[in-house]
Amino acid sequence: MRKKFRAWLKRKIPYIIIIMLVFFWALFFFWPRIVISINSGEAGVLYWRFFGGTETDRVYAEGIRVIAPWDTMYIYNVRIQTVLHKLEVLTNRGLPIQLQLAIRFQPEYETLGVLHQQVGPDYINTIIVPDIDSVLRKDIGHYNPEEIYVNKEGVLSKIIVNALNELGQKYVKMHSIVIQSVVLPEPIKQAIEDKLVEEQRSKTYYFILERERQEAERRRIEATGIANKLRVEAAGIRDYQKIIKETLDEKMLKWHGVQATVQLSESENAKVIVIGAGKNGLPIIGNVPFEYNEPPPVPNN
Repeated sequence: MRKKFRAWLKRKIPYIIIIMLVFFWALFFFWPRIVISINSGEAGVLYWRFFGGTETDRVYAEGIRVIAPWDTMYIYNVRIQTVLHKLEVLTNRGLPIQLQLAIRFQPEYETLGVLHQQVGPDYINTIIVPDIDSVLRKDIGHYNPEEIYVNKEGVLSKIIVNALNELGQKYVKMHSIVIQSVVLPEPIKQAIEDKLVEEQRSKTYYFILERERQEAERRRIEATGIANKLRVEAAGIRDYQKIIKETLDEKMLKWHGVQATVQLSESENAKVIVIGAGKNGLPIIGNVPFEYNEPPPVPNN
């Protein structure tokens, strides 16, 4: 039995060698289609050629995947991506505006198979950019160039929100749409800038007027306070004089005059001389320096 097998194997060796060579050649040729490497930040969608087409209920994560050579693994970048896009739109006055956009997006991981089946790998140019263009053209067409240029009342912000909501329903997660620049025709741009300068000058002028008005109001309040203070002081003095007038009579005044005379007479630095009775019977008081004069000589006879 063994001799027969060895004889048969000896006759088949050339065919076996040829088959092995064909196998290794086929393995080498189809290796990239059989062993699939899904790198970091990527995900795969498998297309079964003979067993149902696109596999929409499963997403292949990072790592090594082995598939049949007649099937196809589509690799998607599932990281946050940024695409620069330039767009020209018309305002409600028919004037063109150029917008430079930075679109940040990320495909939804769970619905990656549906995205591949219904949109395809070129989904950026198929749904993202065209839909953003459509929303921006429609919304910007309701505003004039000045409102867009200065972003009056958050016009551009509202338009961006509408665009994000529109694209958020198409298997793509929109993170932001950044308007990097707004370019107007030079004459329109210059006219808007001149208008803005004049508005700032007008605001400055009204600010100065308001400041002067507040200063005048402050001075008026200050003057009113001083007048009220003087009025209160005058009323107090008037009341004081009235009370004094009611409590002092003529005899009391004379008594105070005598007391003052006595105090002056007791002073060491002054000599008090009473000349006579003054008005209202009060003495007349004077401060006269003391001088000593020798008596005249007595004649001999």
